[in-house]
Amino acid sequence: MSQTSEAKQKLQHETLFKREKNNPILTAAHWPYPVNSVFNPGATLLEDGTTLLLCRVEDRSGLSHLCAARSKDGISNWVIDKKPTLLPSPTEYPEETWGIEDPRITYLPEKKVYAVAYTSYSMPGPTVSIALTKNFKKFERVGMVMPPLNKDAALLPHKICGKWAMIHRPTTSHYSHIWISFSTDLDHWGDHKMILQARRGPWWDSDKIGLSPPVIKTSEGWLMIYHSVRHTASGAIYRIGLALFDLGCHQTCLRRSDTWVLTPEADYERNGDVANVIFPCGYTIAEDGDTLRLYYGGADTCIGMVTGSLRELLSWLQDNSKVMDNDDISLRENNYD
Repeated sequence: MSQTSEAKQKLQHETLFKREKNNPILTAAHWPYPVNSVFNPGATLLEDGTTLLLCRVEDRSGLSHLCAARSKDGISNWVIDKKPTLLPSPTEYPEETWGIEDPRITYLPEKKVYAVAYTSYSMPGPTVSIALTKNFKKFERVGMVMPPLNKDAALLPHKICGKWAMIHRPTTSHYSHIWISFSTDLDHWGDHKMILQARRGPWWDSDKIGLSPPVIKTSEGWLMIYHSVRHTASGAIYRIGLALFDLGCHQTCLRRSDTWVLTPEADYERNGDVANVIFPCGYTIAEDGDTLRLYYGGADTCIGMVTGSLRELLSWLQDNSKVMDNDDISLRENNYD
């Protein structure tokens, strides 16, 4: 076998993320009160270096709320709030009647608060809500900020030309693409633009795509880790891919991975309440500025963690992606569906 062939074979089997040996790191059995499952956590590093996961917790009625878990090393010895951290408030916020789900956490230095974008769920369908907190004990709800059907939202950490930016995923009857919108007050949003489309046909990221954790600022651009839903004869598969956006023009996609970088393989990812699901909502970056810990829900049942290198992800994306141009994200086929 030639060196070129060997290099290609190695690249085809390259592993960018390493699963934590103690996965799943959190399950319903860890919870201090009765629950059905815990999954899809937002994540952040607190000032003292503690990792905080804001977990989606599905109770035994089937509705979800959010509960915080804290760990000094981000892997073990989790200290979990003894009661729900943020419960639905259907009387004041009827969009939360069927629960709140899938939080993404962004720290806003200008306001000195954490912004939690989450999915609120009721009869009209899922939509995006925002709550602000300084300590994950008291929350100030902004409320519903997008009409149904919408989810998979996270804010960028700073304003762009005087406006806050939020990435989110509206849904139609056929396709779901990733959009960005802008606001001066975190409540009223406009200037909507689609920034990444689900591909058509048999691609791994056909049917639906959505933002996973908040985008990551790197020297080469905003790194987006996104999930896809591909429907097969045996059901849906949730996989993870990468895209890179321009630092100056956040609406411009520079590169997009041709293949997925993480797929359900472990038993706790392939078997559970919803099979074949890896769904990250949060990450932390170590003091070295390179080591990435990605926290995800496995099969809508438990929480796992994988570790990767930002430098390796960007290098891989350079070699395994298509350079995007304006036509790639245009609506040239009237592809609003």
